[in-house]
Amino acid sequence: GVGMANSDEARGVHGEKGVYSAGEWVSIEDWDKTLGPGNGKSCSECPYDPLADPTNFDFDVLVIGAGCVGACVARELSKSDVKVAVLERADDVANGGATKANSGIVHAGYDDRPGTLRAKFCWPGNQMFRELDRELNFGYLINGSLVVARCEDDLPILDGLMERGRKNGVQNLRIIEQKELREMEPGISPDAIAALYSPDAGTVTPYEFTIAVAENAASNGVDVRMSREVQAIEKDNVTGAFKVQATHKDTLPPSPVRYACAVALLGIAILSGAYALTLAVGAVSCTLPAAVSVGAAVFSGLTWPGTSTTTEHYTARFVVNAAGCAADKISAMAGAPDFEIKPRWGDYLLLHKDQGKHCRHVLFPAPGPMGKGIVAQPTLWGNLLLGPTARDVHNPEHMARTSTQIIHELIVKCRELIGGFDAGKVIHAFAGMRAKNSRNDWIIEECPTVPRLIQAAGIDSPGLAGSPAIAIHVVKLLRDAGLDAKPNPTFNPYRRPIIRPKDGWKGIKIGHKDPEKNVVCKCEKVTEAEIVDAIRRPLRCISTQAVRKRTRAGMGHCQGSFCEPRVKEIIARETKLSQSAVDGRPWPATSFLPQRWLSDEDKETLRKVA
Repeated sequence: GVGMANSDEARGVHGEKGVYSAGEWVSIEDWDKTLGPGNGKSCSECPYDPLADPTNFDFDVLVIGAGCVGACVARELSKSDVKVAVLERADDVANGGATKANSGIVHAGYDDRPGTLRAKFCWPGNQMFRELDRELNFGYLINGSLVVARCEDDLPILDGLMERGRKNGVQNLRIIEQKELREMEPGISPDAIAALYSPDAGTVTPYEFTIAVAENAASNGVDVRMSREVQAIEKDNVTGAFKVQATHKDTLPPSPVRYACAVALLGIAILSGAYALTLAVGAVSCTLPAAVSVGAAVFSGLTWPGTSTTTEHYTARFVVNAAGCAADKISAMAGAPDFEIKPRWGDYLLLHKDQGKHCRHVLFPAPGPMGKGIVAQPTLWGNLLLGPTARDVHNPEHMARTSTQIIHELIVKCRELIGGFDAGKVIHAFAGMRAKNSRNDWIIEECPTVPRLIQAAGIDSPGLAGSPAIAIHVVKLLRDAGLDAKPNPTFNPYRRPIIRPKDGWKGIKIGHKDPEKNVVCKCEKVTEAEIVDAIRRPLRCISTQAVRKRTRAGMGHCQGSFCEPRVKEIIARETKLSQSAVDGRPWPATSFLPQRWLSDEDKETLRKVA
């Protein structure tokens, strides 16, 4: 059945015997009923070639950046009949900057200074997530947040946040005393004396949310192009259109033509070596091997799948700058050096799924000058997440901090909130950059000096929560700037989920002949059919990291040691690439742990912290 996420009997782990849909727990028996009308077609049936070359470079709107804001803008635009393309520098959406690595908190908006754009968009965005999840099935847990007071000096801070929330229109806020706090959070620190409770705060997996939004945009006609780095922007003085130059680094499959050329060149190289041998016996030791080596190198280079870099030229009547930490560079290219992005680095520790039980809500300390503080929270998938730190990239002292110091800070600060977790159960460390900026507020406007350039820049926390509301406002700015956007009569808001909930190992096993039952990732019980579905969706998905973000293959406690080679095989089979051309996770795939897989000695060291 269906129940609220915060009731003890309803709490569960997303994907295990049920899912969190639109904030509520839905059992595996009722799961199909939550999918919504019109999204029953499997995207595995779609005729999609992930290596196909684009043919169109003229658009009404170019969106630069495919983080959560850029993706939401693209989907909002797909409700209209305009031609839209998204250019993303990374090889996947949500694969860089803040969206790739943040807490996934759908903030309520009580922390933001009244009158700011953060305050304007956070609460309305928060309220949109239920319906978005009903349509897009990315998984949304409404578990509420608690800002914890640990001493009398913290109490006025809670009162101040409560008042901010009231001014920002945030509903349902209240301050709870120690007794109720301990009932809500049995594992809370003994020092906790009160908390500000916001029942509307929720949790998503940020890249899964962004993938779902971008995928739906693509299904509705938006052209999402990855591995495109914008190099130059200029405006045509006559038409006012933007001319955008981007480099495209692409994966090349083996080619029969290239193979034939390579064979011919290798033959020429060998014959050249043989001819040189007949001219001078002394050349035996150098000319023949050299010629063969050169020929072999050419042969390898032409037949071995690699990459190509080409330059593409786009035209667009409007540009939306949603480029995250590169937004100031994009703005300057367009002729508006109006602000500076000052990235702030945030580090996280992720613990095993058996540690998520140590807290029920998102737990904040009383905030300080660097932000909301280091948070302890259960993730949608049942892990315990600790972080982030706040290290300004332009501050040498911040960036000089050692891995040991970072780990120590994360564990110590979170133990001040909850003490019972086992730090030796850390399975992963990651980091991301928030786009702080010189204006100290989000920049959402039509550029006053470059008409039809819409800025959606400097979007730091709570940008994830605000992103759907920001997108609506950006489209309004585009209309106000002259975009003639009529409704798209074929717009379909629905998207079928990739991951299906499992009931333990019931009906599935490793090595089963049926792809629906064949488990490829044993930690997360990901099936071959789920991986194939992810690859065949409208967004390009041809790396193990892309599959990992869509299916969770490689997200478990073994961090891909079992499944990554198997995932590579499936990607190669489905895309006709060789396995050598399928990108894997960069080694060691951890931001600051001593190694990808912690030794027993490493785990004991973590347990001794604080």
